[in-house]
This record gives sequence, structure tokens and C-alpha cells, in this order.
Amino acid sequence: MKNIIAIIAGEPNSINSEIIIKAWKKKKKLKKILIIGNYSILKKQILNLGIKVPLVKIDRFEEFKRQEQLTILDVPIKSRSVFKDGSSKVSNYILDSFEIAHDLALKKKIRGFINASIDKRNFNNQYPGVTEYLAKKNGCNGKEVMMIHNKKLSVVPLTTHISIKDVTNKISYNLIKTKMTTLNNFYLKLFKRKPRIAILGLNPHNGENQFNSIENRIIKPAIIKLKKQKININGPFPADTAFDKEKIFFYDVIVGMYHDQVLAPFKALYGFDAINLTLGLKYLRLSPDHGTAEDIIGLNKANPQSLIAAINFLNKMYD
Repeated sequence: MKNIIAIIAGEPNSINSEIIIKAWKKKKKLKKILIIGNYSILKKQILNLGIKVPLVKIDRFEEFKRQEQLTILDVPIKSRSVFKDGSSKVSNYILDSFEIAHDLALKKKIRGFINASIDKRNFNNQYPGVTEYLAKKNGCNGKEVMMIHNKKLSVVPLTTHISIKDVTNKISYNLIKTKMTTLNNFYLKLFKRKPRIAILGLNPHNGENQFNSIENRIIKPAIIKLKKQKININGPFPADTAFDKEKIFFYDVIVGMYHDQVLAPFKALYGFDAINLTLGLKYLRLSPDHGTAEDIIGLNKANPQSLIAAINFLNKMYD
């Protein structure tokens, strides 16, 4: 396996160029970071920021060399306009970038890859997000797990990028069993120990223990069966007290029924101190735990902490 970390530049209309440059300047002694993106766009945006960084363009992965310049594997954009009025071309460009990274990772030419943020409006409309897209590419659709992680705590949404109105019908014993098995196995693989998992209910106060609640019908029976499979899982816990100090200190992972049930409190607690991992793939894929931040594009205010944490994580996994 090559000792190279690839970063997909992602959405052009974003803070991505800024955080990539800031991260590289802090980590440049590694000399092994490869950017997958459009060279002309990145060069222009970096110049506009006034940050001096030596860049080198390559057209094939085999041209990569460990050197003092930041290397960009150029991904052409088949349109002159990639801002605002060129969304379809942006979508094709982003997908092309993911295809390149996916292929390099499968062939073990890179350690894994980090994708900088994307605007889902410019992503493939067949998939609600990158997590689901990569799961399909890896042949593990429905088994993938989105995990937001730092050294103190991880959170996992059982359902990911779907509407709240669809969550109830999506939750099932099979979904809980499949996702928790993936979580348990990959956490053990990454961190060399089984995770202590706390799983939440869906309804306020767990449906007040109503006999026909989803907690009693589905979640509790799933937990009982998972325990029999030696998975260290407890719950369901009411969501309104899930992030008290006792649970944060005792559990490694808090699993919620839907996206914002766990991501909102996690981000309130830890801010930029987090990375997004997709578990269940044939390689490691990470991303910074924030969006495109269009409101501060070009202002030199973007915080690279999450991207740096992702780079550090990939380095640590293979040291």
C-alpha cells in the first residue's frame, strides 16, 4: 500500500481550497498528501486567498512524487462555468473525482481518502449523500454506517439522509441488527476493542413505555438479540438525556434513530473536533464534519481542524 493520503477537493463553491491549504501547511512535512481536483480552480482560489503555496499539477497518479509542492491530480471540468450556474457540470466533476479516489483505494495505491465537503444539490441525485453513494459502489448498500468520531465519543445515526416523516417506517429489527453488527466489527478493527454502545429510542421519553411503541416492538427486542451475539449494547435510552456526563463518559458510541438526533448535540458539545467515517467499505473514507460554509468563502476565516483530524486519523491507522 502506498503511503499516500488522497483528498478529494469536492465542491468548488466552498471553503475547501482554504482548509486544504491550511491543513497542508501544517502537515507538509509528511510529503504524501495528494489532492484530487481541478488544478485551475484550486490555483485560482488559493491565489485569491493570498496564501503562498507551491503547487504541481499531474495528470496521472503514477506521476506523484514525494516533494515540497502540493500535488494536484487534475480532474478536468467539461465546462467553463462551475459556479452557481453550472451545477450539472459540477456534479459530473465531483463524481469523476470520487471515481478516481474509489479506484485508487480499491487498488490499494492510497491509504484511503478524505473528501472535502460537497453541496448535495450538486451531487448525484440518485443518492441522498456520499455515504449511500459509496456503499453502493462498494456493494454494501444498507450495511454501511456513518460514524462521527473524536477521541472522547462517537455517534451513529441509524438512518442517515432521509426525511423525518420516513424515519419510523425505515426502522426495523433487520436494520438495527445489520448496522450494529457493522459498527461492532469495524470499531473493533479500527480501535482493537469492542465498542460500548448506547442506543436511543425514537419517541419523547421512549413513548412513555406504551405497549405498542416502536421502542417496545422493535428496538428492545433487537437489543436483546444483539446482546446474545456478544455485542455490548444497552438501551433504548430517552434522547433528551442521552448526552449527560454519565453516558458520555461510559459509552464509546451513542446511536440515534435519525441524523440530527445525535449529530446536533454532538456538534454542540465538540464543534470542529470531529471527523466523519464511513464504516463497512473496502477502504477507509473520511470527511471533515462540516459543510461548504458558503458564507465565509474567500474570507480566510475557515477552520481546518476537522480536516487535520481526518489526516491524523488516517496516518495513525497505518503507522
